[in-house]
Parts: sequence; structure tokens; C-alpha cells
Amino acid sequence: MDIVIKLSQFLLSLSLLIILHELGHFIPAKLFKTRVEKFYLFFDVKYSLLKKKIGDTEYGIGWLPLGGYVKISGMIDESMDKDQMALPPQPWEFRSKPAWQRLIIMLGGVTVNFILAFIIYIGMAFAYGDTYVANTDLKDGVLIENPVMLKAGFKTGDKIISIDGKKVENFDKELNMNIIMAKQVLIERNGQQQTINIPNDFVDQLSKHEKGLLVGIRVPFAIGKVTDESPNQNLKPKDLILSLNGEKVKYFDEAKAVLANNKGKTIPAVVLRDLKETPITLKVSNEGTIGVIPGGLDMASLEKLGYYKVSTKNYSLIESIPVGLTKGKDQLVSYGKQLKMIFNPETKAYKQVGGFAAIFNIFPSTWSWEVFWSITALLSIMLGVMNLLPIPALDGGHVMFLLYEIISGRKPSDKFLENAQVVGFVLLIGLLLFANGNDIYKAIVGK
Repeated sequence: MDIVIKLSQFLLSLSLLIILHELGHFIPAKLFKTRVEKFYLFFDVKYSLLKKKIGDTEYGIGWLPLGGYVKISGMIDESMDKDQMALPPQPWEFRSKPAWQRLIIMLGGVTVNFILAFIIYIGMAFAYGDTYVANTDLKDGVLIENPVMLKAGFKTGDKIISIDGKKVENFDKELNMNIIMAKQVLIERNGQQQTINIPNDFVDQLSKHEKGLLVGIRVPFAIGKVTDESPNQNLKPKDLILSLNGEKVKYFDEAKAVLANNKGKTIPAVVLRDLKETPITLKVSNEGTIGVIPGGLDMASLEKLGYYKVSTKNYSLIESIPVGLTKGKDQLVSYGKQLKMIFNPETKAYKQVGGFAAIFNIFPSTWSWEVFWSITALLSIMLGVMNLLPIPALDGGHVMFLLYEIISGRKPSDKFLENAQVVGFVLLIGLLLFANGNDIYKAIVGK
């Protein structure tokens, strides 16, 4: 069932993005009286799953879910329809239209992608608001367990002050990504500020370790379950450990350190049980464990226990507009930085480029509209940026040649455009093989 939910979200998001992107080309083409021969969701190599012709346009669904397309008359595209291009230009063809109209048609798809992302972020701000912990409320710093973070110089208890000079106001889900993209992080440790430089190959180092948060919120040691083999059957689910061997332990990481120092011993402890402090005795194994499974505490429980103040900010529809626009802008800038890292060999970030399996895996196995729309907005930005790359066969390649024509007054020959389309197509196939090859490699080696 989990894979059905993931697949449903993946296909719904992909279909929505493809249809709206192609509509971005279709609508201005129709406005400029340019004939659109085909409008397809997915590719119809050899045959279609569904198709229906309305007017001059055949609408359909192909069987190969690698994207979609509109076939515009008189345009050198992936169809490579040389027979049509050999005939005299017709008034309804793309090649017969003024350069500025052709430019608008080609920019239509990515324009829709960016507009869609901003609309989604505005809608999410209105529907869900923002939930966060103010950075100033993290009195005892953050949790650092990732070995790559530890190697870079971070420690549990550090307070994250700023990232690349931008002050961190809130602890939220964007913090981890911001650190991945950072060059410098300013922290406060034991009352002293210091700068940690993020290594160039940080992303590559992270890929070699188990996935997980770089920075987490410190939580107390709550008992989720006492195992049947545990020597400490005097513990109960929902117990909260307050002290071990006379040492107060506010957080789980502190408790682990005390247990590690008391391996094989029987020690006194105090737990919070039914809102009362209860003294007990615990047997610590030779591995420094007490035979329990820690219980996960949500933010509401942590707030109730007095650990953090969880803030929720709701927005009116008018207030949601600047919030959503700012979120969209930040995501656009962030993705631009990611691309820059990928094209910088020193970062080795190109090793993490993923294909369809990587996109599929970012969807959760449980349905959440908030997560679905968040991922869809991000994918819309990615699709828009990638299509703007100046590679022939992509929208950006067509835009590049159209801008040359507008500036120079000279239109590239059809032969040149055909050759450029072939080169671009080969490049795209190479990128597709590389990205999906990375997915296969990671699946085989398990990283």
C-alpha cells in the first residue's frame, strides 16, 4: 500500500507539472494563431494510450512517462519533422511568426512553472501558516549526531547564529538544507562565537553516510517501550528520565553519555511518572543501554513539558502573498546554488544527481497534502530552471537562438537548428542516463 501512495503522489505531481508546462506553450501559440498539432501527457512512441483530435490538435496520453510535449507546426523540435520544414512556410507555422511572438511561446512553459510554484507557496502560507521554534528559545543549542557535521567542527550544544552571514531567526525544516548549501556557519559555543567553514566536498561526504538530519532539536529521554529482555522492568512507557547516578539529565544525548560512563553498573535514577518524580534503580548493560526503546515526542508534548515554545503564525490571504513570494524566491535561489554546486567538480555534488527514482523517493509513503504541494512547488521550480538551461532541445536553447535573432537581426538557418537540436538531444540523453545511472548505482551499493 505504501508504494501505491508514493506512486500516486509521484504520477499526480508529474502529470500536473507536465500539463501546465505544456499549456504554457500551447496558450500563447493559439493566441498568436500558430497551429499546434499535438498536445501529449507522456510520450507516444509508436502508439498512444488515449488520443482524440479536436480541431487541428490531437490530444493524448502516451505510454512512456518521461515528460510530455506539444508539437507546434513549423518548429524544429524533438520530432525532427524535416519533411514539413522542407515545404514553403505557411502563415500558421511557428517559423512564420515574428521573433518576439516565438520568444513568448518558448518562454510560456517555464513562466507557468515559476508562477505555479509561487501560487502554491502563497496557498500553503494561507492554508497551513508557519510552525517553528524561535532560535532564541534553543537555550541549550542543537543536537549534532551526523559524523560529517562532527568532522566539520560542530558539536551538540552549539547555537546556530547565522549561515553565510544571514541571521537564523527560527529553527525550521529549511535549516538543514541551508547548512548543506552554506560556505560558513557562525555558531555560539560556551558563550563564545566562532565560524565553521563548510568543506567543498561536504555534499559528497554526506552521501557516504546514513541519511538523517544534520541539525536536530535536543529532546528528553522518554521511554517508548520496555523490551521483554530488559533487566529494568520497573520502567514504564512514558517515563521521562530526569537523573542518572546523581547527575541531572535534561536531554537524551546527556543521558546516553552518563550511561556510557556507567556500563555494567547498577545506578540510582529519577523518572517523571504521572507528573511525579519517582526514584528507581537501573541496571546498565555492558553496552551502556537499559533495554528500552526511546519514545518519540512531538513538538506539542515538548512544549507541554516546558522544553520549547512552539510558535504558529497564521496568515490572511493578503498576508500570504508576500510570505509565499519570499518562500518561492528563497527556493529559487537555493536551487540555483545547488546547480552551481553540481557544476563545480570540487564539490563532487554531481554524484548526487538523481533521476526519476530519486524524485519518486522524495514523496512520503503516507498521504499528506501539505507535503505533496511542497514537493510539487519545488519540482516546478526545478523544471523551470532546468528548461531554461541554454541547451538545444530545451526551451532555453530555443530562447538562446531567438535572442540571437532579435539582437543580430539574422535568423539561424534551418540546417543549423536541426544540427543543434541533434546535439542538444544527445546531451539530454546523456544527462538522463547519468542521473538515472546514479539512481541505479545507489540502489546497488545501498548509498
